[in-house]
Amino acid sequence: MTENRRCFDGTLFLEDIEKKLKQRLVQIGRELDEGQKEIENMHEYYWENYTEMDQYGYEDYDNQQALLHQVNANQEKTALKHRFEKMLDSPFFGRVDFKFQGEDEAEPFYIGIGNFAEKAGMTPLIYDWRAPVSGLFYDYDKGPASYEAPSGTISGEIASKWQYKIRDGRMVYGFESDVKIDDEILKQELGNSGDTQLKNIVRTIQKEQNAIIRNTNDRILVIQGAAGSGKTSIALHRIAYLLYHDRKNLKSSNVLILSPNSVFSDYISHILPELGEENIREMSFDLFAYRELKDTAADCEDRYDHLERMMRFPDERADERFQWKQSAEFVGEVEGFLVFLEDGLMEFRDIEFRGMRLSEKELIHLFYDKFYDTPILKRMDVVMEYFIDSCETLWGRDLEEEDREFLQRKFDSMYAVKDVYVIYNRLLEFCGQDVLSDVPYEKRKIPYEDVFPMLYLKYRLTGGSVHKNIKHLVIDEMQDYSYLQYVILQRLFQCRMTILGDRAQTLDKEQQDVLKFLPKLFGKGIRTVIMNKSYRNTWEIATYAAKISGITDIELLKRHGKEVEEKMFSSEEELLSAVRENLNVGPEGFETAALLTMTEEEAFDIYRLLEKRGLEVSYVDKNSSAFRKGLTVTTFYLAKGLEFDQVFAVRESRQTPLSDQAAYICATRALHELYVYQTAD
Repeated sequence: MTENRRCFDGTLFLEDIEKKLKQRLVQIGRELDEGQKEIENMHEYYWENYTEMDQYGYEDYDNQQALLHQVNANQEKTALKHRFEKMLDSPFFGRVDFKFQGEDEAEPFYIGIGNFAEKAGMTPLIYDWRAPVSGLFYDYDKGPASYEAPSGTISGEIASKWQYKIRDGRMVYGFESDVKIDDEILKQELGNSGDTQLKNIVRTIQKEQNAIIRNTNDRILVIQGAAGSGKTSIALHRIAYLLYHDRKNLKSSNVLILSPNSVFSDYISHILPELGEENIREMSFDLFAYRELKDTAADCEDRYDHLERMMRFPDERADERFQWKQSAEFVGEVEGFLVFLEDGLMEFRDIEFRGMRLSEKELIHLFYDKFYDTPILKRMDVVMEYFIDSCETLWGRDLEEEDREFLQRKFDSMYAVKDVYVIYNRLLEFCGQDVLSDVPYEKRKIPYEDVFPMLYLKYRLTGGSVHKNIKHLVIDEMQDYSYLQYVILQRLFQCRMTILGDRAQTLDKEQQDVLKFLPKLFGKGIRTVIMNKSYRNTWEIATYAAKISGITDIELLKRHGKEVEEKMFSSEEELLSAVRENLNVGPEGFETAALLTMTEEEAFDIYRLLEKRGLEVSYVDKNSSAFRKGLTVTTFYLAKGLEFDQVFAVRESRQTPLSDQAAYICATRALHELYVYQTAD
């Protein structure tokens, strides 16, 4: 059977599946209506008859159970309805033709985000990507293969493997490949090209990526990847692979992604349909820190407000101060300060309570010797518990709650201060730095440069609990995390990690190489992978970006496209007209486009102007959580980690400390077309 015919078979199967999906949705809609009516009837019957129900409550109990059963059934049907509605857009993305042992003909198995059968209980027409038979698609190349079924191990041979791109229920492309290709751009190249050399290059790249995705031996995997090397896609496929293969021990709720912005979790489902149904937890490390410091100050400066200030009002002294507060030297200063604090923080005095006594000398011994390993602001709590245990053992009864509260006040009063904010100011004085404003809690706003230093001090004073429910941590944009932040992460998460980034895409004035200190912090079990093959951006865009960054050691896949267009306009009006003229998103064009600016103010102004011109456009700021197809307007720093088919980069004429980084980040966000626009002053 020819390749074209096989792809056509996929199209025919797609048409058949869509028809059957719609039929199932109509059926489920009817069942939901009937179920809702049944629930209403049960409620009505209960209120009309509850006074006459038997005195022992059996009938009442039976009615409640029947109602609960019907409500649960409706909830399950609603979830099924939502999944089938989602599958209408893209019912399947893979197929494996498997020849059972002893059989002559191969049987096709289609793989999608969930199971789908014509009727409940029938053999699936599409298999969930987590089903055992899907292992044929994920784990094996063409040739001998097997999978685990309820009846035991099923062996045979994979005759062929197919991958598809379906959008809005329409077949975009389909191609046959011996190995599973994970990256969307690589899939598109194979789907659209018959070039044998290109196919060999793509398969070589995929085999290298498979080694990373299927790595289960190394506890911490660090991926240093050039822009366009597919590192984010690899990290997400690795999570999908681990969720599939270790599903007894690893659930989606055990995975946490630390990402640069809030739209990333929504963006994931656009990159990887398999994860679209999984509730992967995602948050920014900054937001985590703000929450942890909520009991210390009423507010914290946002990282992006800090960035905007750096660009608008460059301050070399402030930048040096910021860098120092994130460094290993600062961590050393904190340790020295804690030794100094031991003597100045405490005012010991005898404790007497209902005939029981703890002398000042005994308190000092307990505090500095017996419980020395307990963090200093929690140590007196441990001493108090020791005293209470003695009391309860002697008296043979537990202390009343009000007695415990009384003792808590007495023991706490021996601290000169317990306020972390005040102690942090003492640390700054100890280091010869300017202190923060001495104001009440409700007026405190921690500058961004002090957020993580204060969090680190808080953990050293009170202890930071290890997040044991997180079994796999993904850290994206690793180059934007400081030494201090990695020290904090190492304390909080004792689990497996996937850490990825590109040191050229930094939001600092200068690049930092985190690979120099990560092995020292995380120890043995860390493995570093360098990825320098760039293919996601076209050759024209990648070479343009390389000139900005000065990077010369990247291997480029010669995936050619439109030349980068640089233009100067006499007015903003002309610039926006050029955007409208070149914008190509829609059913017959690209899925995504972005207009990227330097600052938030500029992004919002352009967004409003484009709206007035009648364009359908989305605006992403630091509070956004949704990633939409079509045209998005945002800043370069919020676009980090995201990719778009088309990018319109609006360049400012004035230079800021981040101008070069912004130009590089904007360029590398573009997959197919890049327009660099600027207005004359």
